[in-house]
Amino acid sequence: MTSSTLMAIPGLIDPVPTPRPAVTSDITPRSDGRIDLLGLPRPRIAELLAEAGLDAKAAKLRAKQLFHWLYHRGVIDFDAMTDIAKTMRPWLAERFAIGRPEIVLAQVSEDATRKWLLRTGDDHEYEMVFIPDADRGTLCVSSQVGCTLNCRFCHTGTMRLVRNLTPGEIVGQVMLARDALGEWPKGVMADLDEEEDEGSYSADGRLLTNIVMMGMGEPLYNFDNVRDALKLVMDGDGLALSKRRITLSTSGVVPMMARCGEEIGVNLAVSLHAVSKEVRDEIVPINRKFGLEELLQACADYPGASNARRITFEYVMLKDKNDSDEDARTLVRLLKQYRLPAKVNLIPFNPWPGATYECSTPERIRAFSEIVFASGISAPIRTPRGRDIDAACGQLKTAAQKMSRAELDRLAEEKQMALG
Repeated sequence: MTSSTLMAIPGLIDPVPTPRPAVTSDITPRSDGRIDLLGLPRPRIAELLAEAGLDAKAAKLRAKQLFHWLYHRGVIDFDAMTDIAKTMRPWLAERFAIGRPEIVLAQVSEDATRKWLLRTGDDHEYEMVFIPDADRGTLCVSSQVGCTLNCRFCHTGTMRLVRNLTPGEIVGQVMLARDALGEWPKGVMADLDEEEDEGSYSADGRLLTNIVMMGMGEPLYNFDNVRDALKLVMDGDGLALSKRRITLSTSGVVPMMARCGEEIGVNLAVSLHAVSKEVRDEIVPINRKFGLEELLQACADYPGASNARRITFEYVMLKDKNDSDEDARTLVRLLKQYRLPAKVNLIPFNPWPGATYECSTPERIRAFSEIVFASGISAPIRTPRGRDIDAACGQLKTAAQKMSRAELDRLAEEKQMALG
């Protein structure tokens, strides 16, 4: 595929063709010509090793070793792979690489939320956010550079969609977070079956315990890459995070929801935000393609949904738009009509420059929550996090669009000076 080839982006009513880089879809492009192994499963690594000259048996063994070092140990240097022969390591380093997304800017909020501005190898920028709590640490992961859905309350929705992220660029966000938290097992391993010393596993800061696919982009419009990345995250020999600790959020891409449940099997969150066609058509325009009834039926049919694994409905609170008592009662009626095992997250609107909406008052949000709770449906009010660094829900939009290159360079220089 040449760089001039256009990719039809599923979206609103009229998909916009967007240039796609000339790369194999599952491999993250590199300028040095080496093949980036990050984001690839064992069979694919073995296939690439065989193409590079190893026989099938050796390729399978090396793939198993490399997979362990990549995803369980977080190693990026072949020389650190102590169970691979020293003579083999330069051969690997010449042909392959273990990448990480480039960090352009790292910010820490006054509430300890962290946000990273990342850059792809072809110079596109996207963001990820880590939210620490007393009993968990949640990483908000992006799936696309930009977004095509144009949700009216969302800052990311004002960006154009540039391209899908590769599996390596998606799982690379998890790897970077673990790097930052010092969360990789330490020590030397001479044997793949060696038991690790429990004391060798430590973290500097809060552990990453949960992942939410709620960053930039619509995950179900990059389904294959998101699925492949999350399978690596869930692999017991890799990052080994339980599917029960992973949540994928969709704005309502109905045709892909069943596949999500069947092929990925993670928790589902749905960006609902309104209970009438008129209002949801306005603030979540994909509703014009897949209406409320169709969406709620797809939720009712979602594989694995139960009272133990409830579907989360995200509901941003917009003043005088979707926050009345009648809206709350309609929400309850709809959830009960479709017999949905549901939890409703009420999200105070996070402002951004140029937004046309205001946040509902705290009193109105509490009243809305009480009506839903009184019906027997959980409706907690989300505490905004990271607002001061534009890291809160709906605020993500790459800092490159807000800062000049000179400002980014100055911030990087100040950070380096502060580190000594």
